[in-house]
Amino acid sequence: MQRCDWARTEKSIAYHDKEWGVPLHDDRALFEFLILEGAQAGLSWETILNKRDNYRAAFDNFDPARVAGYKKPKIEKLLQDSGIVRNRLKIASAIQNATAFLAVQKEFGSFDVYVWAFVNGRPKKRGRRQPVLTHTAESDALSKDLLRRGFKFVGSTICYAFMQAVGMVNDHNPKCFRYDEIK
Repeated sequence: MQRCDWARTEKSIAYHDKEWGVPLHDDRALFEFLILEGAQAGLSWETILNKRDNYRAAFDNFDPARVAGYKKPKIEKLLQDSGIVRNRLKIASAIQNATAFLAVQKEFGSFDVYVWAFVNGRPKKRGRRQPVLTHTAESDALSKDLLRRGFKFVGSTICYAFMQAVGMVNDHNPKCFRYDEIK
């Protein structure tokens, strides 16, 4: 069985086989991926996968209402938590993004409705080719709009990785067994 070439470790294989590229419509899970993709900036996704359970515990299972309410004592606790990436800007962005996320939910009824509109509600089936893309017109538009709404750590490359992860684009290698499985 052939997989995308980046899935090499036990965790990355499980992530690839069960999650990556599967269309996701749950707001809490979308928030989780948005925060984790921002945390990953400058690091490997494998690093974030290894810390994912710690992130869930540290960030109250990515409940945006709870994260939006974090104050200085919680921020200081997060900065001391070796189970997550202890970057003050990334932690602050998670809190700011939670507030912006809640505003989007209020405006659109759900973050799902908002974010999937950038691909007209349907996954784009692209399939990895050389060179591997780092952004698209859709990720550029999503990034620009998220930034306008006050989100941080949502550049176009991060947005494209988010779109791949949550199935807005199927970027599995066309020879990968998951390429045709994901609808």
